[in-house]
Amino acid sequence: MVTTLSPDRLAAMLDGDESFTLVDTRPEESYESWRVPGAIHFPFGPEEELDGRLEEFDETVGDADRVVTICAKGISSGNLATQLSSATDDHEVNAVDGGMKGWSGVYETAAVDAGGDLTIVQVQRRAKGCLGYVVGCAATGEAVVVDPTADVEEFVVAAEEAGLTIDGVIDTHVHADHVSGGRELADRLEVPYYMGEHAADRDVTAEFTPLAHLEVLSVGDREVKALYTPGHTSDMLSLLVDDRAVLTADTLHAESTGRTELEFGEVPRALETGNGETASNGEEGARLLYETLQRTILTQPEQILVLPGHVPVTAEGEFDTGTPGKPITTTIHDARTGIDVLRLEEDEFVDRMADAGEKPANFEEIIETNRGTREQPPEDRVELEMGPNNCSA
Repeated sequence: MVTTLSPDRLAAMLDGDESFTLVDTRPEESYESWRVPGAIHFPFGPEEELDGRLEEFDETVGDADRVVTICAKGISSGNLATQLSSATDDHEVNAVDGGMKGWSGVYETAAVDAGGDLTIVQVQRRAKGCLGYVVGCAATGEAVVVDPTADVEEFVVAAEEAGLTIDGVIDTHVHADHVSGGRELADRLEVPYYMGEHAADRDVTAEFTPLAHLEVLSVGDREVKALYTPGHTSDMLSLLVDDRAVLTADTLHAESTGRTELEFGEVPRALETGNGETASNGEEGARLLYETLQRTILTQPEQILVLPGHVPVTAEGEFDTGTPGKPITTTIHDARTGIDVLRLEEDEFVDRMADAGEKPANFEEIIETNRGTREQPPEDRVELEMGPNNCSA
C-alpha cells in the first residue's frame, strides 16, 4: 500500500536534508508552466499502465531510493505510485495527497522586524507567492489583517500565535490572481471590512467600509494610513504603518512592479494624452502607476520598509526573491536604486509595461468572483486559482 504525504510534509522535506526524488506526472504544458521545486517530469495518466515503461521510469529517476509522485489532484500520481510499488522493490514510493491542488494551499509565516511595539507577520502562500499580513500593536494586542486569501484560517492562526486579536480586515484592491478571503474573514469575526473608496467604482457588491486617501485607522497605539496608489488597478491602496513600513500590495514588489493591464483591459477604455493622441488600455494603467510610484511611493523616507503583496514564483516553483519562511521585503532606498524600471522616464516606463508577459490563470473569473458578480463554490476555488500568480511586470 502506498503511503501518501501531506503537502506540508512535502514542504518540510524540501526544506530539510531528506533525500528523495519528486516526480511530476502531469502533461508537459502543465509541468513547464508551474511545478514544485526540484520536480522531474514523467507524464503518466490516471488510467495508464506502467507495463513497458518501467525501464523508462528507472532511467528518469536514476538510483533514487525514495520516490515521491505528484500530479494535479493526486489521481494520476497515485496510480503511478501504486503500480510502481507493486512492480519493483527498488524504490520507496509515496504520493502527495491532493497533488498540486494541495500544494497550492501550503503557507509559511515570517515575522517582520519593524521595531518598537509594531508587530507585523507576513503570511506567505508558498506555491502562489501571495503575501498577506497581520499588522498589530504589541502593547494592546489589537490587529488588522491585510489581503487575506480564501484560506482565512491561516491568518487567524498567525494572529493568535503573535498574541493578537483581529479587529479589522483590509483588501487593498480587487485581486486578479487569487480569491480573496477578506469579506469572509470579516464576517466570521464580526469586524469591519475595508477597501479603498474607489472600489465602489468597480461595482464591488460586498458591503465594505471605504478608506479615503490619507485616512488613518488606529490599531491600538499604531497608525495605518491609507494611500491611494492606482496603476495596477484603479482602486489600489497602499498602507503606511507608523511611518516605518508601507504595504504596497501589487504597486511595488521587492524586485519589480505590478503589471498594469489586468483591470484596464477588462472593458474598452481610452486616455487622451498631452499631444492629443489616444492611449491604449494598458498605457492608461502604466501612466497611473508611474505617477503613483514617482509621486507617492518613492517620495517616502528611504529607510521605510516595503512590504509587497506578492513575490513572483518561477516556473521551477521557487521564489525569485528571498526564501519561504523568511520575510520578503525591501526598502524605499533599495527599490529606488535597485529596480531598473523605476529609473526610467515616463514614456520608457510605459513601453516596458506593455510587455508584462502571460496573464494569471483565469484572472477574469477571479476578478468577477472578488467583485461579487460571479458565484464561486468553495470546492472549486483552488482549481480556479491553480497556476503561477503572474502579477509582476
